[in-house]
Amino acid sequence: MNGDASGVLLVDKPVGPTSHDVVGKVRRKLGTRKVGHAGTLDPGASGLLIICVGAATRLLEYFTGVDKSYTGTVVFGIGTDTDDATGTVTRQDSAAHLTFADVRGAAEAFIGSTMQTVPAYSAVHIDGVRAYELARKGETMVLPEREIRISQFELADFRNEGECCSASFSVTCSKGTYVRALCRDLGERLGVPAHMASLRRTAIGSARLADAVALEAWLASEHPETCLRDPLLYLNGYPIWHPPAGVLSRLANGQTVRCADNLLGVETGQVVMIVHAGAIAAVGEVQSIEPTLIRPKKVFWKRG
Repeated sequence: MNGDASGVLLVDKPVGPTSHDVVGKVRRKLGTRKVGHAGTLDPGASGLLIICVGAATRLLEYFTGVDKSYTGTVVFGIGTDTDDATGTVTRQDSAAHLTFADVRGAAEAFIGSTMQTVPAYSAVHIDGVRAYELARKGETMVLPEREIRISQFELADFRNEGECCSASFSVTCSKGTYVRALCRDLGERLGVPAHMASLRRTAIGSARLADAVALEAWLASEHPETCLRDPLLYLNGYPIWHPPAGVLSRLANGQTVRCADNLLGVETGQVVMIVHAGAIAAVGEVQSIEPTLIRPKKVFWKRG
């Protein structure tokens, strides 16, 4: 990949700013408009935010399709219109009878693939209008369902607090999962209202919160560009192909090429990261398996 100030920035977003706010701060700090984020975090949530800068913004879609991990707190006995702590209380009912065994058993039922109704206060379009806009007007709407996949959902630190109870959780889930809706649905399974009280994202694919820089510390840095990393570090969930330069020339001309290498386990339609000299030269898509044909989707490599 070429160009000044290009790469991936792992940011530890604090509670308060929106993901778009963070993008704006990065744009001003680096003096470039070519900045985008992979996976929104609500203002009330904190944790890992992947920021792509420069040419790396063309890779944003490949960061958003991976599994994500979170930690947080769920409160049983109180439901809100937003399914989190920022909303208005819509229902209260005693959860004093619940035990840790109850909530842990209920959480286990969500492991695997399931359907989830998106929250009313979400950015999903309904007849061309954002759901949260309709919700703010008090309009009735049919909220869509999505298939999601939960690979890990564990609870700990269960506490009884009068008529309510709470527990901390850790969850790993597929793209499109609303964790606050998961907390809501966990309560429904237990027969009580519930909402998400806090949320912190700890991983996006192979990117980890432990490798992120605190937003304020990065903004105060005299050399912020030194925190930019090679996107290939965080795209290791995709097959990688190392073709010769002659093949790269054909890809750069938009031609579909034959892959003579053995790319184990690839399937038709799968995305492949094409690497040359240790950097992403192009992104391809498998057109067929026998023979293995790959067409270019995005090309970064330039002759010379």
